[in-house]
Amino acid sequence: MMTAERYAAAPTFPQYLREVKANRDLWHGLFERAALPMDLLEQVRTVEGSWKLAVLTEDWCGDAVNSLVWVARLAEMMPEVELRVFSRDGNPDLMDAHLTDGTARSIPVVIAYTDDFREVGWWGPRPTELQRWVKEEGLKLPVDERYLEVRRWYARDRGRSTVEEILSLLGTPAGAGRR
Repeated sequence: MMTAERYAAAPTFPQYLREVKANRDLWHGLFERAALPMDLLEQVRTVEGSWKLAVLTEDWCGDAVNSLVWVARLAEMMPEVELRVFSRDGNPDLMDAHLTDGTARSIPVVIAYTDDFREVGWWGPRPTELQRWVKEEGLKLPVDERYLEVRRWYARDRGRSTVEEILSLLGTPAGAGRR
């Protein structure tokens, strides 16, 4: 599934950001403003070992733009973490191995590997609290209203939940994690 060669061939987040077409201004604007809260920076020091993060995404995805800028900032703060970006549609084997609820090709997905590419877990497509709301209360709203509420949630959260859950995935006590 994942090999050193496949991983190395994928773009880094800065390379990906230079190539985004859909939502380009949003991707760049959010990334420029994304800054990790100080208390979460403390958690960064508790991460042990080296990690490879593989992100499955597409530039048109609103959840991706609102989550991945924070994952990229987190990786920047951690020299022992490397992040590469993979197209969901261009990597169906990776996507099909990480389906939401076993059925949906929802993105983004962040897959954590050890240095020797042993998968230890994955996260996605949204922070736990937001995903729960979308699948319960959110379904009661018309689609346009639901997406407006999702965008408001991301704006209030400022990446905190995503970062906490990724840190948990990497073995820190910061958050509840997903998988």
